[in-house]
Amino acid sequence: MTQSDSVPCDAVGRRIIYRDEYGTVRFVGTVPPATGIWLGVEWDNPERGKHDGTHEGVQYFQCSHPTGGSFIRPQKANFGVDFLTAVRDRYGQEGNQGIQDCRGNPLRWGKKPIEFLGSQDVKQRWFDALLIISVSASQVSHANEEDEISNVCPNIIELDLAKNLLNSWDKVAQITRQLRKLEHLDLSQNKLEIISSPVSLSDAFANLKALAIQHNGLTWAQILECAPMWPELERAHLSSNAISVLERPVGVLQSLTLLDLSSNPLADENQLVHIAYLPRLEQLILSNTGLTSLHFDDIQPDGKTAMFPKLKFLAIDKNRISEFSTVNELNKLRSLEQLKFSDYAMVEHEKNAKTVRQLIIAKLEHLNVLNRTEISVDERKGAELDYRKRFGKDWMKAGGHQDPEKNRPNKEFCAEHPRYQTLIDKYGAPEVSEMEQQKLFALKDQLLALTIKCPDSPDQKPLEKKLPACVLLTNVDSMTIQKVRGLLHRLLKVPGAELRLTYISSKMDMEIDMDNDLKPLSYYSIESGDCILVRW
Repeated sequence: MTQSDSVPCDAVGRRIIYRDEYGTVRFVGTVPPATGIWLGVEWDNPERGKHDGTHEGVQYFQCSHPTGGSFIRPQKANFGVDFLTAVRDRYGQEGNQGIQDCRGNPLRWGKKPIEFLGSQDVKQRWFDALLIISVSASQVSHANEEDEISNVCPNIIELDLAKNLLNSWDKVAQITRQLRKLEHLDLSQNKLEIISSPVSLSDAFANLKALAIQHNGLTWAQILECAPMWPELERAHLSSNAISVLERPVGVLQSLTLLDLSSNPLADENQLVHIAYLPRLEQLILSNTGLTSLHFDDIQPDGKTAMFPKLKFLAIDKNRISEFSTVNELNKLRSLEQLKFSDYAMVEHEKNAKTVRQLIIAKLEHLNVLNRTEISVDERKGAELDYRKRFGKDWMKAGGHQDPEKNRPNKEFCAEHPRYQTLIDKYGAPEVSEMEQQKLFALKDQLLALTIKCPDSPDQKPLEKKLPACVLLTNVDSMTIQKVRGLLHRLLKVPGAELRLTYISSKMDMEIDMDNDLKPLSYYSIESGDCILVRW
């Protein structure tokens, strides 16, 4: 078949753009009774098409969607440009051309656009200096002649090729092979055909450390098929693909430190075992993947799993996790320090997002950052003390006892609260009085007996004071540490701002700072018999 000069000889399989719509050419030829050459196009957006490649009973090409195809004349299709044309269009070229930044916006000096002036040598030095380049959505479809790219811009480290007209990994390799320093590559929103021997292209990605292939419609099997191309890959951003079933990577992806699988429709949490033994994986992003739970069944509730041995950061937000049993499972991860889990489904049950945050902190012993907010020493201490008190009655009903010889909580309680014994070891067993629900009573029935000592002032005798609990307990929202300073100022005749406050619990031989003026006393769980220490 003789094709028009406007149709490339390799048109079938090529990517095109027409009126801002992207598609793939599936057919070139005549479509009777119309005359002339037509392109049969499968559009990325099936709403742009009209049929499945069939016209008047004859199927000219196939589509994955029943309305994904249509015919257009060749002259309407844009088959794209070479890589350097896109670079020069965006960053400047021969002549007095305006220079653009990586987003395609003109660079300006004041109100005037910066233009290329001067010798060719000056212009070349400008391209030599380009380390980070973005030609996203620039209709790039192919490379230039051999070594032409490396001669013009040889020092590129980071390249954004997202949303272009590249149609195969071979075409990508023809570009990247000339960029020997390339470490970061974004190929998102490109439909790339996988060649029969991907490992043959590994030299084109020899130094690649970070790769984004998002919104590409890839399965995990296809990712593994491509993986031999990326021998040194450390960060893989694979969100919004078609990844539902995972397989264990064998001999590939072993250098990964970050894996982003967000917005993929994972079949279930059991898929994660297949990536659980990546030896260097430190960051795992599973946001919006449909997860309802997580579990690591290779170890008992209070043990540490062999899975994800180096994992420090985990994102599981925007899922359907509603049970604290998943949080218990996360404590089995031996290296977990940061967690993103902001949209708690548990809030509906607990009625308070702050309470859920405290419970998560108490359950995860090594967590340092929750939802991008650092966990202070005070916050952790308060969360653990509250947890110990909150579940104290359940612990006793399950067989827990203040006497270590009699302390035998049942398996059900230990499975639901695997850290509870650790908290007892740390803070002591809760007393019955400590576990009673705080209620509003008459003032005469709510007096706390506290001892106030000034350890650095031996001449100041200890003060035994009974303070109304309506101040210390039932009015916790208003009785902050700042107001306690005012109370002690009146008792000791010392400026409140100069006071340093700590307390020693009657049940624990431990001095605890009260250094946050905005916190209520309930935060520190002060009770009758405790001793407040005052220094200045």
